[in-house]
Amino acid sequence: MLPLSVFSVNLVSSHLLLLLPLLVFVAVPLTKVGSKLGAPVLLLFLLLGMACGADGLGIYYEDYHQAEAIGHFAMMIILFSSGLETSFRKTKPVLAQSILLSTVGVFLMVLLTGTLIWLISWPSAADSTPLLGCFLLAAIMASTDSASVFSVLRGKRLLLRERLAYQLEFESGSNDPIAMVLTLVFVQSIQLVESAGASTWYIIGHGVGFFLLQVAVGIAVGWFFSYAAIWSIRKIKLDSSPLFSIFVLSIGLLAGGLATPLHGNSLLAIYVVALRIGNMEELPFRKDLVKLFSGMTWLVQLLMFLILGLLARPSQMPGVLIPACVIALLMIFVTRPLSVFLTLAPFRKMSFRAKAFTSWVGLKGAGPILFALSPVVSGFGGSSQLFNVVFCVTLLSLVIQGMTLAPMARWLKLSYDEDPEVETFGVEMPKEMGMLRDHIITGEEFVLGNTLRDLSLPHGIRVVMVRRDGKYLVPHGSMELRSGDHLLIVMGESDD
Repeated sequence: MLPLSVFSVNLVSSHLLLLLPLLVFVAVPLTKVGSKLGAPVLLLFLLLGMACGADGLGIYYEDYHQAEAIGHFAMMIILFSSGLETSFRKTKPVLAQSILLSTVGVFLMVLLTGTLIWLISWPSAADSTPLLGCFLLAAIMASTDSASVFSVLRGKRLLLRERLAYQLEFESGSNDPIAMVLTLVFVQSIQLVESAGASTWYIIGHGVGFFLLQVAVGIAVGWFFSYAAIWSIRKIKLDSSPLFSIFVLSIGLLAGGLATPLHGNSLLAIYVVALRIGNMEELPFRKDLVKLFSGMTWLVQLLMFLILGLLARPSQMPGVLIPACVIALLMIFVTRPLSVFLTLAPFRKMSFRAKAFTSWVGLKGAGPILFALSPVVSGFGGSSQLFNVVFCVTLLSLVIQGMTLAPMARWLKLSYDEDPEVETFGVEMPKEMGMLRDHIITGEEFVLGNTLRDLSLPHGIRVVMVRRDGKYLVPHGSMELRSGDHLLIVMGESDD
């Protein structure tokens, strides 16, 4: 399906044009409720959609093709926004592990989870090909959902050590395309078995070729359009921020739209374009661009979660609740930790605590539910049961992992506490400039080195002063720190 086909969809049908703004109007105030309860906001959006659906208030919505088209368009916007905000300079120290997690880590998740699902003999989406059906289910749920991770990390203002925020955001943004391609690989493999009775070796060869083609073409198209975008931005020099934002988005959507007919991955293409544009040295209207696409991201992910919630049928879920709980617990406590620790084994400088927290941030969200629509649209037998399982696993992941991210980060001593007793060294600052906090350096923080630059402070944190042995020192990047040093830091927004 072409990712831009959403524009040809009749959004007025079934009063959807009236329904969605009404749901958005109700959903936005839920962000306040979610912050007070400590629940991920996107979880509340899903629950609201379910409450308004056929088993709730009676709003009947079952257009899976339309939902898939809207969902893919929304995912493109989300990945475009996250790519624009990803800084290669800040991500460089954790780039290798992020890329491995989004590739090798996803493969390991599919292999381990699919094997365990097959061993517990749970019925798959394709009764004639149970093993492939188990791996299809695993592929659908293999990625960490970018919308969920961004929402939780930024909504709860988690400020993490060891550049974990950069690693987790890059991983969650780049592994969605990989999970999508693997899902399509297993969908096609099942179709080959059921329609043509293809041999095992033919299926393997076809799957490997399809995967490599999707990734290679997606990257190539994205790389080509990124160069075209950078050249155009430098030559045209638009003076209007809104027009510039529309121009930049059009290039990204063009890359994604062209990648599909060329047998490439549209999500990967648009993500590459966004990464390259976002890392231009002199990107015009950078601040306005980020704010605009941040708002667009909230809108499209809210709409996507609401629509996917409307598709859910709670009355059909009790029958799959037990296997879904078993699969969710296996993924949270077994396959995700195993895949993370195996993938990150070569990175010995990365602390055990950081690897443990990375394994805990395996949040599911709209991505897996969206990918679960693929077998439904393809007409697989039992696909509605598979959709219900993925929906239940997603809800459990958002509750168990999403609601415990902040406590887990504090328990592992990986977050900067926002509410400690503060020693401000007599310095005062207006509240609008940020919060003053003091931080005592421990030897455990010298993972990457003992200079201030090596601390890899999270986005929005700045060191104002260093106190050592009763003396006050002016901080700089190459300053060598010692265990017991007191840092006066300001926590707030930053433009870089």
